[in-house]
Amino acid sequence: MNRLAALLLCTILAGPAAATPELRATGDLGVIVERATGSVLIVDQSDHAAIGRIEGLGDLSHASLVFSPDERFAYVFGRDGGLTKIDILTRTIVRRVVQAGNSIGGAISDDGRLVAVANYEPGGIKVFDADTLELITDIPAGGKALGLEDAPGRRFVFSVWDTDETRIVDLSGAEPKVTTFENIGHQPYDALVTDDGRTYIAGLFGEDGLSAIDLWADPPEARRILPGYGRGAEEMPVYKMPHLEGWAKAGDQIVLPAVHHHEVLWIDARSLTETGRTETHGQPVFAMARPGGRQVWVNFAHPLNDTVQVIDSMTHRIVGEMTPGPAVLHMEFTARGTEAWVSVRDANKVVIYDTNTLQPIGEIAAESPSGIFFTARAHRLGL
Repeated sequence: MNRLAALLLCTILAGPAAATPELRATGDLGVIVERATGSVLIVDQSDHAAIGRIEGLGDLSHASLVFSPDERFAYVFGRDGGLTKIDILTRTIVRRVVQAGNSIGGAISDDGRLVAVANYEPGGIKVFDADTLELITDIPAGGKALGLEDAPGRRFVFSVWDTDETRIVDLSGAEPKVTTFENIGHQPYDALVTDDGRTYIAGLFGEDGLSAIDLWADPPEARRILPGYGRGAEEMPVYKMPHLEGWAKAGDQIVLPAVHHHEVLWIDARSLTETGRTETHGQPVFAMARPGGRQVWVNFAHPLNDTVQVIDSMTHRIVGEMTPGPAVLHMEFTARGTEAWVSVRDANKVVIYDTNTLQPIGEIAAESPSGIFFTARAHRLGL
């Protein structure tokens, strides 16, 4: 058989040519919350471009989200109590449930099978099957639940603003097991879990100080840290609650915004004692570490919220300051820290910075953007 005949035979055996579907991996994707329009943008990090929009997500005025382990699905937590599962590849809503009257974020279990939501009204947390969004369990509390984080061993940890409590919910067995820590400090408002899964730290709005729980201890142990860090200093008004969930761990240090003060606090990650402070441009909202930990990027509350400062984690000195525009709400780093994406709500854009030069290298138009979330988060604890 000559070459031409062989080619013709292969063509006949293969049948009619089928359309090749578009293939797209998830690792280069991200989601930007458009808080005013109840929508999210799906973005491509390498192309610095939006590739689609998903609408109909409800009140996203304080929205956050987490990703499934395969990075394909995102679970969006709306302020209206909405929990929405979206497919970022097909850019569609998979399922949406309104599970409470007022919510403040959520978390996904370490095995990716459970999604928990923290509720202001009626309080407590609800836990759902990550596949179907069917309710698994309802954990009531005597007030507003917040600072909800995932912890190793199919556990969730959250705090209660009204009762000064922190609770650990263990869902590894047939029935939920709840451990309550009382009197952890006045008005816990947000929290973080360290990247080794060992320590839960809750910030306190009603007093200077924080509360820490050693999750490795058996049983877990709680203690107060940094008591009275603002003693003797004039308290500043709080225009926007600081956030610990976008926390910064830089080497062997943890960097946290100081409530009521224009500074960030540096603490030793093991001893949880203070090692330094850096005076900042305004009241910090997020203090976030560039991957690798060498830099910490900080944004600020109104009326000084047009600015981002960059702090060197070795010297604790400010090494850069940018003004992306009015109302900088959130920042997110690419997985290896080469870029920082900054949402500028009142300019309807996201500005992309080179983290080495601190120069802008791109922009994406967005409607009142707030939170920025890249799929690398699927593989991190405490988010």
